Amino acid sequence: MERFDIAIIGTGPAGLSAAVTAKIRNKKVLLLGSRDLSQKLGKAHEIQNYLGFPAVAGAELAAAFRRHIDQMGIQITEKRINAVYAMGDYFALQSGDEMLEASAVILATGVVQGKPLPGEEELLGKGVSYCATCDAPLYRGKTAAVIGYGPREESEAAFLSEVCREVLYFPAYKEETNLPQGVRVIRERVTGIAEADGKRLVKTDENGYTVDGVFVLREAVAPGQLVPGLATEGSHVQVDRKMAASIPGVFACGDIVGTPYQYIKAAGEGNIAALSAVAYLDEMKRNQG
Repeated sequence: MERFDIAIIGTGPAGLSAAVTAKIRNKKVLLLGSRDLSQKLGKAHEIQNYLGFPAVAGAELAAAFRRHIDQMGIQITEKRINAVYAMGDYFALQSGDEMLEASAVILATGVVQGKPLPGEEELLGKGVSYCATCDAPLYRGKTAAVIGYGPREESEAAFLSEVCREVLYFPAYKEETNLPQGVRVIRERVTGIAEADGKRLVKTDENGYTVDGVFVLREAVAPGQLVPGLATEGSHVQVDRKMAASIPGVFACGDIVGTPYQYIKAAGEGNIAALSAVAYLDEMKRNQG
């Protein structure tokens, strides 16, 4: 299996800055995220404090970022990472039923908005999952609920409809859905998940729905759930001045490490994280030699 030097999760200013710096330092980079880059950046009306780009629209700044990485030959791999496992001298990144490998990891996924649903964390792995591709076979011929926090999650609901007897889809967004007939769309606000006679109960502000399994699909997974054993403070990763996290070989940058949530601050931290990851890899090489 191909092993990358540095896997960077996230394609906002922090992740892109990290990718550029790592590429300049001749490291084999795996950049994971959306080719549309950061939705938050793209929707920004005007940014006034990004050096060299006075009063720039978010979409214009995103276009400049895209030109930069294109000119450097940096590719974006559109795969959702569900978990990152420390394996000694490398990390295994789970994407559905596929495993990717990297010697160091930089987390630049942004901050996870909102708190987990009541019952979500307690039932995780017990009828609640964050990965439809991984766990769909467990619910073959059964009923599953999908709580989707963005239109991108509809593809996983569509996949589940090919496996499950019935799929209930709860969109937590206003946009129109585009789903196959086998998916029942329920526009009610989900308030929690509970146990119900060996099954799972999706509670809304109007009704309760008994299902066999629940998939909670967000753009970003909380860092403590993404990387088991990682030290966090609320929704943020704890890092030092070098952007190093509590697990050797893991670095974090941008909104995921805390306020202020500023694009220029995120880009600077991405640069530091990449330089620190490069230094970590160089030290590993010296020790192995």
